[in-house]
Amino acid sequence: MRGSFITFEGGEGAGKSTQAVALAKKLATMGIGVVSTREPGGSPGAELVRHVLLSGAAKPFGTDAEAMLFAAARADHLDTLITPSLENGKWVVCDRFVDSTRVYQGVLGKAGWPFIKGLEKLSLGEGSPNLTFILDLPADIGLARAHERRGEGAPDRFESENLAFHEALNEAFRDIAQREPDRCVLVDANRPKDRITADIWRLVRKRLHPETAPMTIEEIAR
Repeated sequence: MRGSFITFEGGEGAGKSTQAVALAKKLATMGIGVVSTREPGGSPGAELVRHVLLSGAAKPFGTDAEAMLFAAARADHLDTLITPSLENGKWVVCDRFVDSTRVYQGVLGKAGWPFIKGLEKLSLGEGSPNLTFILDLPADIGLARAHERRGEGAPDRFESENLAFHEALNEAFRDIAQREPDRCVLVDANRPKDRITADIWRLVRKRLHPETAPMTIEEIAR
């Protein structure tokens, strides 16, 4: 039986990584093989591209170039990690995926939907998520959390954008959730973490029925 593919999306500081880890651990306690991963990155080749993207080195080349780099990294991520894991019956939990490219480069970067869709056709194949949680948090709160998280470190390529950028980003994510309700669930992330975790687990059980998954205990990939 093919595994399920779950992604977490949303603005900076919304709690995507925290909730992705919590879900992966919960699935593992049920004896389900789980792979935890992230984008950009997740495979050796994609991690190299991650450094280029988040350092801002690709920014001078424009959003089209950034989108192509994301697509190249995603193709490698799918080929080397996500697809083989799913075919082996494991569940994959990913911190960011294709919706982030649609929002950051497509909507805010104005790369254009035909261009983004073309890249998806080349890089995704049958790799679309079964379920996507979009964590919705006011942009000012998310940026404050991101600042606290990195401490004295410099903001990355996208954290350094202004508040208006991040507010528009959140609106674009909400639009995706509204347009694709069969795949996406909008989650109020301005609540205690344990309540968010509980809601996510309830929705995973309702939509994907993890109790029917084969029990193949695996260590969560880091």
